[in-house]
Amino acid sequence: MMRYILTMLGMISLPSALAAQTSPADEDAAWSIAIHGGAGTIKRENITPEKDAEIRAALAKALETGSKILRDGGSAMDAITATIMVMEDNPNFNAGKGAVFTWDKTNELDSSIMDGSDRSAGAAAGINGTKNPILLARAVKDKSPHVMLSGAGANQFSREQGLEQVSPDYYATSRRLEQIERVLAKEVSAKDIDYKFGTVGAVAMDSNGNMAAGTSTGGMTGKRWGRIGDSPIIGAGTYADDRACAVSATGSGEYFIRVGVAHEICTRIRMRWPVAIEEAQKTVPKDADGNYTYAIHASEFMLSDEDVQKIADSVIGEMGDLGGTGGIILATPWGQTIYSFNTPGMYRGRADSEGEKSVGIYGDE
Repeated sequence: MMRYILTMLGMISLPSALAAQTSPADEDAAWSIAIHGGAGTIKRENITPEKDAEIRAALAKALETGSKILRDGGSAMDAITATIMVMEDNPNFNAGKGAVFTWDKTNELDSSIMDGSDRSAGAAAGINGTKNPILLARAVKDKSPHVMLSGAGANQFSREQGLEQVSPDYYATSRRLEQIERVLAKEVSAKDIDYKFGTVGAVAMDSNGNMAAGTSTGGMTGKRWGRIGDSPIIGAGTYADDRACAVSATGSGEYFIRVGVAHEICTRIRMRWPVAIEEAQKTVPKDADGNYTYAIHASEFMLSDEDVQKIADSVIGEMGDLGGTGGIILATPWGQTIYSFNTPGMYRGRADSEGEKSVGIYGDE
């Protein structure tokens, strides 16, 4: 992708941290998507080769689901919805099937979704009974006057919308039951159990340049008193704005809420962009009268991968300074997909219209 070339009467050299967009024809076809399935103390020595292969296959399946929708010209909203549903149906992740248990050995699931084109959003917190919580978040966005519903009311709304319902035992897996039994027996603390966060999420940019983000989780093992983390909170665990980026987070939710991680990253990108344009304009040659020979327009300009990565890493670093751990996936209006996490690993993957297609688990890949 010719991200770092600006064409005008000849070639103008810009600072390496700045870049220009592709041609309009390329932009029309461009799309990108990134996914995560949790972050934490994920190390090779703690995962068997069989489980490693199983998780990579699950990530690849989810990634291909969203990629196909985007390749076929589908919307970012449809792509991330379908992608997250695949991960909600897979017991390897802490979302939908395989969600963790509360202190009372129940399941309370959270989800959210946001459309960057108009910043409409929907979220559900502390729910059960809905097979795919991301569909409930989308229904809240599309079919209610509200942004967030919770508990019994959200469950009622789900049923009224005709979303597929399941019995309480649907979410249970032997691994999750063992985890909560160990916590209740005081063999380990909930913090020790949650060394690996299995929240799932997806972000995307479609061929029309629209962006979307979504997140779904079972929350924290042994959570009490109706605890709600960052995943259903717009601006903390999920945010999308066509002017800047789409973000989905995973990790220690209380810290993501305190920093407002998802919104903070998008805001810094949006604020950095016009400053970068001004900096680039100063590199354009001037004529004999001292006037710039070419005006750099916003429509042909983008931030570099390095700029975007620094912004994401900075916000995650600030959260880490407070004691929080976890990570984010990010997509930009210029087709970039970025990861940032302060844990040893994060289940993740990304793909785009230029042929990128990869999944990862550990921090060194």
